[in-house]
Amino acid sequence: MTSEPLPGVTGETLPPASRAGRNLPIAVGVSLVLGVVIIGTLFTVKQLFVGVVAAAVLVGIWEISTAMRQHEIRLAIAPVAVGAVAMLVAAYAEGTDGLVAAFALTVVAVLVWRLLDGQDGYLRDVTAAIFVTAYLPLLAGFAMLMLAEHDGPRRILFFIIVVIASDIGGYAVGVLFGKHPMAPSISPKKSWEGFAGSVALCAIAGGVGLPVLLDGAWWQGVLVGLAAVCTAVLGDLSESMIKRDLGVKDMGRLLPGHGGLMDRLDSLLPSAPVVWLLLVAFLS
Repeated sequence: MTSEPLPGVTGETLPPASRAGRNLPIAVGVSLVLGVVIIGTLFTVKQLFVGVVAAAVLVGIWEISTAMRQHEIRLAIAPVAVGAVAMLVAAYAEGTDGLVAAFALTVVAVLVWRLLDGQDGYLRDVTAAIFVTAYLPLLAGFAMLMLAEHDGPRRILFFIIVVIASDIGGYAVGVLFGKHPMAPSISPKKSWEGFAGSVALCAIAGGVGLPVLLDGAWWQGVLVGLAAVCTAVLGDLSESMIKRDLGVKDMGRLLPGHGGLMDRLDSLLPSAPVVWLLLVAFLS
């Protein structure tokens, strides 16, 4: 298999890859390590899990800011990073009011901080910083809202299961049977067959997971799964578009077999508010 130039990066080629597009044994090993960290903190001390999410969000901010610097976009790292931690802690401690207030204060801090660098590129840089703030800590804050509930760890586990089911179903069916590209100009490896696999496995995971973990109805779990697969695929395609616009293959190299941490958060982030809202509606 020959390598093709990556759109947006002149002369750069991708290394040869299998049909799976990744080193599967290494990817699975990294996923298991991440799973141990997540489960270990989630079901011991909730605050530790808040710290894990905050660390993941900070790494994601650093990865996306590094990619943006290649296009002379100067992200206001300090206020965005401090605001990100504040948003996650406020969401866990004070609920939606705390999350919204911390987000608003972060936006104000970004506007003021960027003033110090002069007018050149002010709108560009401020827009990028507000986008990153909304894309990472604001969306992740909805996971903290789930965590704050009395059955928070089980809500988070259910949320992670349905989103992972989308990734696994799409990956497995796409590799084995994928023939019809879903969005070839954005993500050439995504296929309609893979999407069907995501839908099927997400519906099953939701239909089984909600009654087992949260005593909900199976049909409610199916609806959550179907909603999650839509947001997960949308998140994946959106991050692929961001990477193509920035001219990078992966957001980073932190996770062998996966790429950057942002390459694993892309499906989780937009799914968090949707799953949170549906669980509030179904379980309240």
